[in-house]
Amino acid sequence: MCGIAGFCNLAQNYMEKKPYWDEILTDMHQTLAHRGGDSFGICLKEHVGLSHARLSIRDIENGSQPMLRRRGEAEYGIVYNGEIYNTDELIPGLLAAGYSFETTSDTEVILYAYLHYGENFVSLLNGIFAFAIWDGGKEKLLLYRDRVGTKPCFYTRSGETLIFGSEPKALFCFPGITPSIDEDSLREILSIGPARTPGNGVFRNVKEVLPGHRMTFDRNGLSDDTYWDLTCRVHTEPYEATVEKVSFLVRDAVRRQMVSDVAVCTFLSGGIDSSIVTSIAASCMRENGETLNTFSFDFKENDKYFQSNSFQPERDLPYVNRMLEYCRTNHTYLECDEETLADYLYTAVDAKDLPGMTDVDASLLYFCSLVKKHNKVTLTGECADEIFGGYPWFYRPELLNRDGFPWSNDIGARTLFLADGVDTALHLKEYSYARYRESLAKAPHLDGENEEEYRRRNISYLNIKWFMQTLLDRMDRTSMYSGLEARVPFADHRIIEYVFNVPWEMKYKDGVEKALLRDACSDLLPETLLHRKKSPYPKTYHPGYEKLLIERLTEILSDSNAPILPLIDKKKALKFMEAPKEYGKPWFGQLMAGPQLLAYFIQINDWMKKYHLSV
Repeated sequence: MCGIAGFCNLAQNYMEKKPYWDEILTDMHQTLAHRGGDSFGICLKEHVGLSHARLSIRDIENGSQPMLRRRGEAEYGIVYNGEIYNTDELIPGLLAAGYSFETTSDTEVILYAYLHYGENFVSLLNGIFAFAIWDGGKEKLLLYRDRVGTKPCFYTRSGETLIFGSEPKALFCFPGITPSIDEDSLREILSIGPARTPGNGVFRNVKEVLPGHRMTFDRNGLSDDTYWDLTCRVHTEPYEATVEKVSFLVRDAVRRQMVSDVAVCTFLSGGIDSSIVTSIAASCMRENGETLNTFSFDFKENDKYFQSNSFQPERDLPYVNRMLEYCRTNHTYLECDEETLADYLYTAVDAKDLPGMTDVDASLLYFCSLVKKHNKVTLTGECADEIFGGYPWFYRPELLNRDGFPWSNDIGARTLFLADGVDTALHLKEYSYARYRESLAKAPHLDGENEEEYRRRNISYLNIKWFMQTLLDRMDRTSMYSGLEARVPFADHRIIEYVFNVPWEMKYKDGVEKALLRDACSDLLPETLLHRKKSPYPKTYHPGYEKLLIERLTEILSDSNAPILPLIDKKKALKFMEAPKEYGKPWFGQLMAGPQLLAYFIQINDWMKKYHLSV
């Protein structure tokens, strides 16, 4: 993984002020240095500048970027962030076509595939990626993003210039591009955050290349094309054949994603998703006479303070230990105390450039910094719940049938201590509902679906396009902040395409959540874990954490210069902090309840302060 950035203006000659623009490109890669500190590179041409911060995973010696190649009189260049898992399948065709490789990196494969197959070559790729290709022959810049949005790519416009980068902070290195917000920015943060409307960068005029899209910037302007999207088809295979197909796809995805020139590890939570990934990865390592490194996460004194609820019924640790007996990995237990967690709320804003999933982001960010001391690459169990229907809003009627985002339907919870008039002035409820209805209008359907099938198709679509994207965004920023590459086998587009069209009665066979996945991987897990009820990413129940949040938000409220004050009613906030916090009724997802609401507003204030944002 890496950090990419750059700019393009077809009416300007950057070479006339080369030292100046070289410095801008250098600032860009330095801003993204956390994403890849192994090497850096810039390239400035007449109309384009490319910048790259590299985390070397493939062809460590020779894979530096920006990578330039000539064909005829024209020069072509690429900056790329990601991993392509089927490069070995693409190389023979390119060799047969006469291309000669100077490296063993997947970067060169991407560039040659573009030259040989044209703009639609991206459909041949299996991987996670965001990359920019400069076509010197046709004088155009192309931005590509992987099918489900695992890797980020933000952009903005300044006159006739297009500026892009892996993170918003890179854009702000460009002259005249400064962070600012408008009413829609506040609506994103207050009504649907920590999710984001697809393509919305929250900062004024900052956008993001949509998953599965290609953007082209040439003398005709900026165009946007979809090369992949979810589609519907009738599922005809019986259950046994469906189980066999899923079994193959999951195993193949994990094995493909083990490709690396450095050692790969896994996150092992004790849930079935990460345990399946770990079981397959451990088997791959044993075949090579090696032992897999695994890491589990928990919080200080959670054995003492854990509170069981309908969303998080039990702790993970006993199941982690059972998997370790089963897989015999080289395991490290990682733990976070409440003060570290509270401190990392601010670091998480640095990593994401936005407020996020509060202590979920903060703890994962901290844990990733510890994992990076051992490994550069990790596999995770993210995305299985969105694809196979593991969340309670897939099967609990009161959540399934909500007329709004099922993970964030109650707008009232998040507006409890907003100042009078803020909610109505910004039309927060209406904004959230409008985004929900816009998304539903895009959801594909089969003719003849009954009411229940129609609703479940909508829920699946919303989860993949919204909730999964939020978690992938979190995974990218928290891992890449420490230069740790996180791969997500369940987000393999072949799995998503196939399972999206599997009927619900197969996914939820005999009333068991993710029954299809359990049956497809039954030989990979011990019996006790195979039938475990879903339990989400862990969170702390330590009263000391809540106390720290109250202290820090109280301090913000007493600071007359705190940028968030125009949004908050002090009396309402203080009253909220006096009452016991509710842990079992989330206002976003399954993990963000009472304490996380306090943490979210602490992050909003920190975000506004860091970027000099005002209401």
